[in-house]
Amino acid sequence: MRFGPEPVAKAAGSVLAHSQDVPGGRLRKGRVLDPADLAALAAAGLAEVTVARLDPGDVAEDAAALALAQALVAGGAGLRLAPVGTGRVNIHATGPGVVRIDAAAIHAANAVDPMVTIATVPEWQRVAEGTMVATVKIIAWAVAGAALARACAAAAGALAHCPPVLADAVLVETTIGGAAPLPKGRKATEQRLARLGLRLAHHAAVPHRVPALAAALAAAPAAGMVLILTGSATSDPQDVAPAAVRAAGGQVEHVGMPVDPGNLLFLGRFRGQPLIGLPGCARSPALNGADWVLERLACGVPVGAADIQRMGVGGLLMEIPTRPQPRDPG
Repeated sequence: MRFGPEPVAKAAGSVLAHSQDVPGGRLRKGRVLDPADLAALAAAGLAEVTVARLDPGDVAEDAAALALAQALVAGGAGLRLAPVGTGRVNIHATGPGVVRIDAAAIHAANAVDPMVTIATVPEWQRVAEGTMVATVKIIAWAVAGAALARACAAAAGALAHCPPVLADAVLVETTIGGAAPLPKGRKATEQRLARLGLRLAHHAAVPHRVPALAAALAAAPAAGMVLILTGSATSDPQDVAPAAVRAAGGQVEHVGMPVDPGNLLFLGRFRGQPLIGLPGCARSPALNGADWVLERLACGVPVGAADIQRMGVGGLLMEIPTRPQPRDPG
């Protein structure tokens, strides 16, 4: 593509780079100039105009943006492309879920040509109907076809929507000193589930003791996910909640996570279904590490110890001022 000033008399078929006022109106940038436009520019007293002129093999900005966006989603369900314009295509989710992003593929596509850009939300971002998950922008008026082909190949299938695959969950809370649990824990849990279309199928509250919690787990109806919210935080693999999971026949796979708030989470399985020991901060609706685990599991994305251990970068989340032990009490 060639870019720069050109005599108005010779500018037919080029792309106007900057909007220009002319008698009776305004020619907008991006317009492919025709003889009538040249006459209007001349009438405005202009002898030359800044334009872009495509070379053989170049692909115009809108066509290039659309081709790259189509390559990104690769026909995957759950994502839709907005109409293309000014070299941009926005990509939106069509329903709840999380977004799988191949970061290496995005980086590779962005490295092909500075005029070819892709921006996305963070990996595994929770989305709802209409959430924008990515935008493709061709910065110049056109891009070389060979460069576009390389970018499309690098980015192929790099975006995918993972919808919820579970229908429901059970929540068992433990209490200290015989007091009933405050309703905010159950309410916050219901809200988290509802955002993904899941329902809370069962709720129980029992004393914070291994036998009582183990019995409550065993008595709970089958559900897609098991959640435990303890009256006293889980701070050791042998603490009450992990011990109760094992006593009830479940497995504890990992304790703790490098995300704050959310450090005191544990992960396991019960009756073949995922189990999350929620940190105390899950009583607040504010984002915490448990959200990252719950959302992925609800959408059928496996989460193991290694996945949790890699959450530390970006894992310093906004403080929840109401939690009993804030990270910076000063």
